[in-house]
Amino acid sequence: ERLAAERLGLGDEAEMEQARSEAAADVETLQAALTGHAAAIEAAESQRVTLIEQRDTAQNALAAARADCAALQSEHDALARVMAQTKGDKAIDRITVKPGYERALAAALGDDANAVIGGNIGRRWTLSNTAKAGALGGQLSQFVDAPPELLARLSMVTVVDHDDGATILPGARVVTRDGKMRRWDGFCADDDGATISEQLIRANRLTELQGQLPGAKAEVETKDATLQAVVADITTAQSDVARITPARQATENELRQKLRDVDRAEDALSRLKSATAALEERSVSASQELALATADAASAETAKAALPDSAQYNQLVSSLKTEGEAMRQMLMQSQAGLSDLDQRTGQSRERRAVAMAEIRSWQERAGEAERRIADMNTRNAEIATELATLAERPDALTRDIAAAETQRSGVAERLAALQLAEQTSDATLKALEAELAIAAEAVSSARETRAGAEARAENQELRRVEMGRVSGERFECPPPVLPEKLGFDETDMADTPTESARLDRLQSDRERIGPVNLIAADELVTLEDEQAKGTQESEELALAINQLRGSIGSLNREGRQRLLAAFEAVDQHFRRLFTTLFNGGQAHLALVESDDPLEAGLEIMAQPPGKKLSSLSLLSGGEQALTAVALIFALFLTNPAPICVLDEVDAPLDDANIERFCDLLDVMVKETKTRYLIVTHNAVTMARMHRLFGVTMIEQGISRLVSVDLGGAEQLLAAE
Repeated sequence: ERLAAERLGLGDEAEMEQARSEAAADVETLQAALTGHAAAIEAAESQRVTLIEQRDTAQNALAAARADCAALQSEHDALARVMAQTKGDKAIDRITVKPGYERALAAALGDDANAVIGGNIGRRWTLSNTAKAGALGGQLSQFVDAPPELLARLSMVTVVDHDDGATILPGARVVTRDGKMRRWDGFCADDDGATISEQLIRANRLTELQGQLPGAKAEVETKDATLQAVVADITTAQSDVARITPARQATENELRQKLRDVDRAEDALSRLKSATAALEERSVSASQELALATADAASAETAKAALPDSAQYNQLVSSLKTEGEAMRQMLMQSQAGLSDLDQRTGQSRERRAVAMAEIRSWQERAGEAERRIADMNTRNAEIATELATLAERPDALTRDIAAAETQRSGVAERLAALQLAEQTSDATLKALEAELAIAAEAVSSARETRAGAEARAENQELRRVEMGRVSGERFECPPPVLPEKLGFDETDMADTPTESARLDRLQSDRERIGPVNLIAADELVTLEDEQAKGTQESEELALAINQLRGSIGSLNREGRQRLLAAFEAVDQHFRRLFTTLFNGGQAHLALVESDDPLEAGLEIMAQPPGKKLSSLSLLSGGEQALTAVALIFALFLTNPAPICVLDEVDAPLDDANIERFCDLLDVMVKETKTRYLIVTHNAVTMARMHRLFGVTMIEQGISRLVSVDLGGAEQLLAAE
């Protein structure tokens, strides 16, 4: 046994058993550790997915807060610039009015609001002692914070919601909050001071925005901090996954190594046991052979002693050599069997490795099945929601059924009357048809009976001829003498029709079975192989679909981020350019019809000065053109292009708006490197261009292209 173990490279059986037990214990420990790593990775991945959803929500909230803050900041900056341009030492610049009373104050002061406070010349306001504040009730001065020079005027103005035409004192005025004014001498005016009221409204709006901006900025900072915290948590979760994954891989590698060690130990132990058993058998066989050889040797010695000469002795030696050679052949065969046993052991070890790989594959499939079960649970929830939606359908169907039943009752009554008339007509017809049917049935029955008899007679004749042929071929005798030759009596002949029918039935059954398919087993094996390949391809396709869905989700998330960033940039430029073109007002872009930016529509909301906020379709043609120009230029500021062609953009605009459009176009030329090609017939626009291209017809039927460099022409004029 020791020599056999040394030959096989093995140790003692107890040592091998102990090594196998230790390896099996290590495998169990590593499997438990691997399960812990898998659970930790799954928990970290679940946390990462949840944090990604929270990050997307925080990003959306931050984008919305930034958009609101940018809108407030843009509006504030625009109003601040406009107010800075109109700021001076006029009375309107030193007046603060309560919101809602701007039009009333503008109607009360009129153009006098543009007069300066104090001074010695020109239109101005000075202190007056002819009236005191509070002389009348409901004065406008209660809602206005104005210099003392204006108190006399404001104290003589009464503000009401609706002017009912009541008598007022001499020198007094009545104004409404919507800008209507009635003076003591009967003079009335409607909205006299729209520019002043607009300036007051802008001042109040600027004050309101100054109060809202800090809160909006604080909200943006809060949302940003929340987003940064979520991003930090995502980074932590990803680092946890990255930290656990190498440990899991190392554990898997160690587990595979231990499994291989267990396999090697079991193989070595089985080989040792097989070798020990083989050696024991060989030892027993050798002992028996030794005993036989000893007996043979004794017999040989006895025979040798009995032999008279050396010839017989040489013959005996030759026979013993032959037996020794046979024993060596047996030993070589045993060694060959041992080598074959080693080869089969290696093949078993390979099959075990393949089986372990299949076990891991099935474990992965089990995980995929769990994910599919989760998807099915989601679908069940969606089906439950749809069932809840359809829960109200039975009531509506019940009402429809009741209406249909009512209609059916009316139709049934009309149908009953028609059926009664039809029954009366059918009764006569049926009586005649019954008589005709009886006669036709009798004729048909007679014809069928005759045809059946003829067919049976013909069949029996054919059978008689066939039986005569068969009787002659098989029994070499005519049919009448066949029963006597076969030894049948009358009792046996009575069952002849039954046996004949049974014989015909069995023959027809055999013919229906058809020929035997000898390659059915090979076809079955081929089909099973094709089914296995199809199943494997289906699993691979399912895995590819899942990976593709994950990639699509990543692309959608990145697309949302980029779209929101581009949307915010375009919206900021659009707000600024709209205010510049309209010399006031406000506008913004909005995503509508869906919470997902990739599926949402775009709505342009605009509020020109003096109008309500509305969509682009509700504006006039000129306002729509200016709004569209602002949007186009906002896009070019966000992502400039080499060339921009504007075709008849200024057609619906008046001269003032054309000047603003041309001013904005000059600014865009300076800020971007885009070349603008303007197709126009407006003289003002053409005068502001750098170069003109046109077509003229000097002679009838001959067109000519003409170009004029206005910049070069101006330089020539300046040189002259």
